[in-house]
Amino acid sequence: MIGKTTQKIAQKVKSVMVQTDGPLTRDLLLAPGKFGLGKVPVRLQPDATTQTVCGFCSTGCSLNVHMKQGQAINVTPSKDYPVNLGMACPKGWEALAPLRASDRATTPLLRDSHGKLNPVTWETALETFCQRFKQTQEKHGPESVAFLSTGQIVTEEMALLGALTKFGMGMVHGDGNTRQCMATAVAAYKQSFGFDAPPYTYKDFEESDVIVLVGSNLCVAHPIMWERIMMNKNNPEIIVVDPRCTETAMAATRHLALQPKSDLVLLYGIAHILIRQGWVDEGFVARHTSGFYAFKRHVAQFREEDVSQKTGLSVPQLRDFARLIHEGKRVSFWWTMGVNQSFEGTRTAQAIICLALMTGNIGRPGTGANSITGQCNAMGSRMFSNTTCLFGGRDFENPAHRDHVASILDIPADTIPQRNSLPYDKIIEGIGQGKIKGLWVIATNGAHSWINQHHFNDMLEKLDFLVVQDMYHSTETAVCADLVLPAAGWGEKDGTFINSERRIGRVSKVSKAPGEALSDFLICKLIAEYWGCAEMFASWTDPEAVFQKLASLSAGQPCDFSGIDGYDMLEKAGGIQWPFTGSAEEQSSERRLFEDGRFHHPDERARFIFGQPCQILDKINDDYPFCLLTGRGSVSEWHTGTRTSKSAVLQTLSPSDPLVEINPKDARRLELQRGDWVVVSSRRGKMRAKTMVTYTVQPGQVFISMHHPHANRLTDSSFDPHSRQPSYKACAVRVEPAAKTPA
Repeated sequence: MIGKTTQKIAQKVKSVMVQTDGPLTRDLLLAPGKFGLGKVPVRLQPDATTQTVCGFCSTGCSLNVHMKQGQAINVTPSKDYPVNLGMACPKGWEALAPLRASDRATTPLLRDSHGKLNPVTWETALETFCQRFKQTQEKHGPESVAFLSTGQIVTEEMALLGALTKFGMGMVHGDGNTRQCMATAVAAYKQSFGFDAPPYTYKDFEESDVIVLVGSNLCVAHPIMWERIMMNKNNPEIIVVDPRCTETAMAATRHLALQPKSDLVLLYGIAHILIRQGWVDEGFVARHTSGFYAFKRHVAQFREEDVSQKTGLSVPQLRDFARLIHEGKRVSFWWTMGVNQSFEGTRTAQAIICLALMTGNIGRPGTGANSITGQCNAMGSRMFSNTTCLFGGRDFENPAHRDHVASILDIPADTIPQRNSLPYDKIIEGIGQGKIKGLWVIATNGAHSWINQHHFNDMLEKLDFLVVQDMYHSTETAVCADLVLPAAGWGEKDGTFINSERRIGRVSKVSKAPGEALSDFLICKLIAEYWGCAEMFASWTDPEAVFQKLASLSAGQPCDFSGIDGYDMLEKAGGIQWPFTGSAEEQSSERRLFEDGRFHHPDERARFIFGQPCQILDKINDDYPFCLLTGRGSVSEWHTGTRTSKSAVLQTLSPSDPLVEINPKDARRLELQRGDWVVVSSRRGKMRAKTMVTYTVQPGQVFISMHHPHANRLTDSSFDPHSRQPSYKACAVRVEPAAKTPA
């Protein structure tokens, strides 16, 4: 019946289509009416300039996309946007290149009985998708299927995906790849502030007189944010806390090259010095916090001599660090993946928060305990993907929250799961235990990016059915799939991103998706139709209609943006930071949180939260004598390289061969010279790399870019107990000349 209905509707809509993006199937998929798939697209303007937010990192820069004869031909940074102020990094300048790649997924692919992926129609793909997942649920229960989502698609698509899976398809378990980058910051903020609330605005970079960067290579990972620091007229002290002498550390006024994963000990030691010296804002602590005296007792054990021994920093360095924090009138603390991707990351992030609270450095210009996000829409994922929380930062386990969401969305409350999803690592563990049989992966490449790569790929082979929805058919995860659904990428659809400073920015369609590829929004709408739950999403007609629903869902929450009446308002304002209810005091383009000293716990106080430091679980010994550090390789690289590798320009800015940075002292001992091939081995796997002899790493440490396909053969499956975020940054390895080791 579905096939016949499809043909009838296609014939009806064919005559009214203004423009088609592909064959007859595309006419159907973009048609209004029975399928509820939104407005008929209009032709792109032949010669125009469209402003849109970049789809790479969380900075959220605005780009002007220039059109000629209906084609997007070039980009320039928007001069009047409050984020980037006319600047762009190399990835931004090359934002269009990934759309033109030869390995784009252009038609659904289904694996046959011989193990080969073959092109099929959308109808076959959708029928197979629903049939296989329903069969799995009927045989093994509703929790036997799960999804893994992303921080890369627009917020409206995340919301539809999260609603479809959780409310329409009966899934309980679904997590996002933001678990790999931001889960620690989320857990830390929720516990300390009462809500996942990064408090800063980018203007704070320019207004601090002391800037502390912990585990953050801002120059490379977020270069536009570093440019904002360069605009600071206060001649700030810039203190970088990082084992490696990164590009940011080289440009800083002070580099504290501590031992790997000793940052929690360091931060507690600094807190102890501040307290001992009486360098505490006792008025702020008394009025706006709770738990300080327990924290004071806790950090008393972290004496300078012990902290010096564990961190490798001298006592004068520790005292100087504390003094600079005390003397600063506006001190801002910033952290990124060096903190988040750790087995004790949540407590480390909270130690940073404690330093800001005890010195009163929060809620004022140039201050804050500030987590810098990773992906372009990780903040959208954190609030509205229905993974780690119910829409708008609510709790799946709270009946009142479920009822409220159900009333706004006009759905039965009993369709909303009554408990939280398993986190990413537990979903993978569930596959190994035979509890999860079907997996739907959307816009993420876990076969490359997830920790302990061999184990992850072994788990994929245990699945009964794997669906991958992606721009490219060539990713390491897509080639393992039983079904590939071709998706549109950034620049080929409409929606919004939410950046690190909570700014909601407009994403515009500037190019047609190739072949039969569809936006993730349309794919979800079609799956709802074929699954039989389309009526639940009848009013989710297009991305802007969903945006209005999210605005309603945000009302009354700390992330309230109910004052934004639509996309036009976002475009005219240059993006808008939440919260935004439309009041007069919210009109500024740069706003920070907690200026009134009121936090989101019931008592309106921030909490001092702390714990005992842990040891690195992957022990260094004679067999594995080096500590491996991983991180951003260059400013031109991004994630697993599925997009940046499509740009010839970006390729010239990154190494052609995998590199392992090693200290000259260790290179001499191993009789290695620059450019020698070596094998780096851990207890889990090995990879080949060329040696880069450099003082940027300390003796006993090596560094490998996280972007290389084999880097996660080495990393260890250890996780922060509070956030379940993987610990990518420290594991034990050995380095041997390649000639002495099998390839």
